[in-house]
Amino acid sequence: MKEQAIQAKILKLLKPYYTVKVVAATKAGVPDILACINGHFVGIEVKTPKTKTNTSELQKYNLRKIEENGGYSLVAWSVEQVEEFINEAISTSA
Repeated sequence: MKEQAIQAKILKLLKPYYTVKVVAATKAGVPDILACINGHFVGIEVKTPKTKTNTSELQKYNLRKIEENGGYSLVAWSVEQVEEFINEAISTSA
């Protein structure tokens, strides 16, 4: 499955929340999807199962900065992974 198809499935899952698919950014390394889920800022870098370990240092830096500032971030290669993340990380946080 191509990254674009995975992104589309993740965006469909996130439809109830405020979600932005980043097409072009003024800053390099911005995650593919930005969302606000139940008051929590989330950055999602989407990969395919074959490229899931190919996150660049700049992408890792931006994901880390999101977390350092109280947000959540993840590298996702399936909609099930994002659903599990929402159920475990977001739903159980105060």
